[in-house]
Amino acid sequence: MAEGRGSVTLVGAGPGAPDLLTLRGERALRGADAVVYDALAPRSLLALAPAGALRIDVGRRGHEEPPRTQEEINALLIELAREGKHVVRLKGGDPYVFGRGGEEASACHAAGVAFEVVPGVSAALGALSYAGIPVTDRRHAASFAVVTGHKDPTRVREAIRWGALGAAVDTLVILMGMRNLPDLVAELLAGGRAADTPAAAVMNGTRPDQRVVEATLATLPDAVAAAGLGAPAAVVVGDVVRLRRELAWFERLPLFGRRVLVTRPAGPGEALCRALEEAGAEPVRVPMIRTVEEPLAPSLEAAIRGGKRFDLVVFTSANGVRALSSQLVARGVEPAAIAPRAVCVGDATRAVAEAAGFPVLRLGNGSGGAAGLLVAVRSALPLAGRRVLWPRAAGADGALSVGLRAEGARVEDWVAYRTEPAPFDGPALAAELARGALDALCFASPSAVRSFAAGVGPEGLRAARDTVVAAIGSVTQAALAESGLEAAAVAAQPAPEAWVEALAAAFRDDRQEENA
Repeated sequence: MAEGRGSVTLVGAGPGAPDLLTLRGERALRGADAVVYDALAPRSLLALAPAGALRIDVGRRGHEEPPRTQEEINALLIELAREGKHVVRLKGGDPYVFGRGGEEASACHAAGVAFEVVPGVSAALGALSYAGIPVTDRRHAASFAVVTGHKDPTRVREAIRWGALGAAVDTLVILMGMRNLPDLVAELLAGGRAADTPAAAVMNGTRPDQRVVEATLATLPDAVAAAGLGAPAAVVVGDVVRLRRELAWFERLPLFGRRVLVTRPAGPGEALCRALEEAGAEPVRVPMIRTVEEPLAPSLEAAIRGGKRFDLVVFTSANGVRALSSQLVARGVEPAAIAPRAVCVGDATRAVAEAAGFPVLRLGNGSGGAAGLLVAVRSALPLAGRRVLWPRAAGADGALSVGLRAEGARVEDWVAYRTEPAPFDGPALAAELARGALDALCFASPSAVRSFAAGVGPEGLRAARDTVVAAIGSVTQAALAESGLEAAAVAAQPAPEAWVEALAAAFRDDRQEENA
């Protein structure tokens, strides 16, 4: 592409799950000056674009009165590109599978605007894969066709020869066909497709709120209506639907369909959100606290400026790593220069420390908290006379510092950061709880519990008792009890896998009680 000229990149966002975006699509978003996106593109992908990039919602969703016509969207893309912007046109599914990407690319070509296309996972394949329905399988189907159920809203029957199409392929996938499903099925039956052919509709495919209805071809419209399914959905007709009983892996994930409140700040909470998504849940991000880094203590400032090294840095949280790292970076000091070794509580903290460049000793200290860390350090290193730096949170338990000093260490106990309540819409969250829209709540600290309780008020707390409440450790569990909430799931460690395991066990226990 010419230097200094704008361009348009048509990016397929996939059928719904944000992590189905391709690596090339991610790179395009990270370099965008403007993102023009559809209703079906996952909103979370917008965060990949630079903070200053324009974000323009053109809201096209089938034929449901789009805010902008296709011609207006074409003109917008060209206008932005001519301003010198790198424009990402973010579209659900694949741009060229009933996404009108061809029209947008042709408009760019005609206007002399450089463009490229990044393919995406089409709902015709992705949604069915997540529903356990392969479009081909040598036991059942050697051919498939993908067709729009709404090519022209005024001439559905004349636009596509449904009878001939239904008889020509083993598997027929219909996108955008929910509005006209009874008519489309009638055409397929009239064309000779057997009434008892297996069929299914997959709504919100690849997302935690995915819903699937199975039926025969003849009964599918009534089954879909009875279940209340609507757009966006993919309809599939063919013997491959029989395989769903074996292959429906997504719905068997331990937290499938659960909406889980994540109260941790954005950075520390991302690993948990990813783990929840991989377990089939939908994380609902509402940070209850935020981290504020403190300035260096005068004695520590003097030590760093004087080039004095510590013998050991002890990290009990990822926030402590980040706080020290940012102070060192601001002073042009390499992490390895502050001490020849560091030790960490937990695998997550260790990963952050290693990524920041601290020379971390692996002492098998991923469990046991600060007490376990003290035991591991004591057995591996002589502490008498050693200078130890501990960047900690304001109000942190001082038992670690006491234990280190008892071994003869000289401890620089630096308050590196503090937490404070983060603003959030408490009444709106309380209303969600009252509607039963959340299945679980996750708390990692007493301060998050207190912020939540103050924000949602007594009614929100009462509604929260109908959810599965999860906590890290006994201290957070005690804070929940003080607020009137019982922690049904307690993760001994902050590792995301521990959260998922504890939540899954709590939901299993609930089901067993219901079935008893």
